[in-house]
Amino acid sequence: MLSLLNLLILLSTMQSSIYNMEMKSIDGDLIDFSQYQGKTLLIVNTASKCGYTPQYAELQDLHEQYGEDLTVLGFPANNFGAQEPGSNEEIAQFCQKNYGVSFQMFEKISVKGEDQHPLYQWLKAQTGQEPTWNFCKYLVKGDGTVQFFASGVNPMDDQIVGNL
Repeated sequence: MLSLLNLLILLSTMQSSIYNMEMKSIDGDLIDFSQYQGKTLLIVNTASKCGYTPQYAELQDLHEQYGEDLTVLGFPANNFGAQEPGSNEEIAQFCQKNYGVSFQMFEKISVKGEDQHPLYQWLKAQTGQEPTWNFCKYLVKGDGTVQFFASGVNPMDDQIVGNL
């Protein structure tokens, strides 16, 4: 059951924009989403012990090649198969050591269920879809439109790159 606080957060995010949100980075810094206003975002729920984990490499490539047109945002989550069991510090070290991740990563959150983070509640409200596994992607265009891509769609796929 949703707590009163989560219900209030849900109601406020349903009525607001993604650009009104604030979240903690994987390093604990508060990130104000207003800085992303008008930019195209690729929001991805990530996990370190998943068959799709090698997509970190393509997410990094996407960040490096299209960083002027696209902002990649990674959200570690342990919702699917307990494939992200580590702490924020462990996740950050894994991403840097194995994939050289330099795009913005956030603290570990829940992307589905009763404790679904308000960001993912908002994304679900926009698309009618919530993540079905790790590495699902939401492309949020500068005009506010949102597209959902399943885990099997690689970050450098034309479905994503062709929409930048």
